[in-house]
Amino acid sequence: MSTFLAILLIAAMIAVVVVFIRGLVIFMMNASAEAKGGTSGPSAAALKSNKMMQYRIFFQAVAIVIVVLILMLAGRG
Repeated sequence: MSTFLAILLIAAMIAVVVVFIRGLVIFMMNASAEAKGGTSGPSAAALKSNKMMQYRIFFQAVAIVIVVLILMLAGRG
């Protein structure tokens, strides 16, 4: 069970990094496009960047829950 949780934790941490980098890339592309000519309201890229950061927070929460489960199991054994 502990090995399974460790694998899940690694997968969650990789997901956090991938989503974070993807969100940053989208943010940078959006920032350069807005610098060239502003638009009224949020652009599609800005909304996508925001969604990526929301996914990052979700995956971080999942990773924290897995760490808590691992610590609880380690404390019992």
